[in-house]
Amino acid sequence: MNYNLDHKNPVPLHLQAENLLRAIIKDPQYANGKFLPNEIQLAKQFAISRSTLRQALNKLVYEGLLVRKKGVGTRIAEPAISSKSKNWLSFTQEMTARGVHIKNFELHVTWVTPEDAIADFFDIGTAKKILKLERLRGKLEGPFVYFISYFHPRVGLTGEEDFKRPLYDILEKDYHVTATLSKEEISAKAADKFLAAKLEVEPGSPILCRKRFVYDQGERPIEYNLGYYRADSFVYTVESRRE
Repeated sequence: MNYNLDHKNPVPLHLQAENLLRAIIKDPQYANGKFLPNEIQLAKQFAISRSTLRQALNKLVYEGLLVRKKGVGTRIAEPAISSKSKNWLSFTQEMTARGVHIKNFELHVTWVTPEDAIADFFDIGTAKKILKLERLRGKLEGPFVYFISYFHPRVGLTGEEDFKRPLYDILEKDYHVTATLSKEEISAKAADKFLAAKLEVEPGSPILCRKRFVYDQGERPIEYNLGYYRADSFVYTVESRRE
C-alpha cells in the first residue's frame, strides 16, 4: 500500500492521513483486531508530524474504527456485536442466531439479600435471600459483557443448575416458567475499576448499561438483570414501527 501523502495538495495533511488510515482499516492484513504500526513508525511512513498523525487517529478512535490502549498500541476495531429489541431472545439464543460463538469467562452463583430497588421490583422483603447469577461473557478473543441477574424465589432455581445452558431454556423446560415480557432501560456510564477489570478496558472508558426487567406470562416479575457492555464491541439497536 502506498503511504505517501501529497504535501502540495490543498487538502490538510491530517485529513489525507485520516483517509489513508480508513483505507488501511479495510486492508485484509489488518483484519481481526490487528495492531497498526506504532505512531513513530506511521508518522515516518506518512512523512508527517506525530501531532498531525494523532489528529487523524483521534478522529477514527472517536468513530469507533480504531481502539487505542495506553502502553499497548492502536488496533483495528472488530465489528461490533449487535442486539435488537425486536423479537426478544435470551443472549445465548440471539448470539447463536447471529453465528457468534459465546464463551463464559466467569460464572458465579450466590444467595444474597436484595437491595431495596430489587426487593421492590419483586415485591418481597429485604431479609429474603434470592439467587444472584454473575456471568462474564464474550467471544473467544475476550469478554465484552458482564451480566448480573437476580431471580424471584417463586421461580424455584436452586443454584445447582447448569447455567452454561440458555437461561430462559432452563426456566421454561426445568421450571415451567416462560419469560414473556422484557422492559429495559439503556444508559451509558464510565467504567469503574471493578467493571474495567472485568471487561479489560481502562477505568473511565465508556460502557453501555442495560437494565432489564423480565416477567412471565402473567406479567409477574421473575428476573432483574443488569448488563454492562464494552462500548467498542457492542451496538444495541431499536426497531420501531409507526401504526
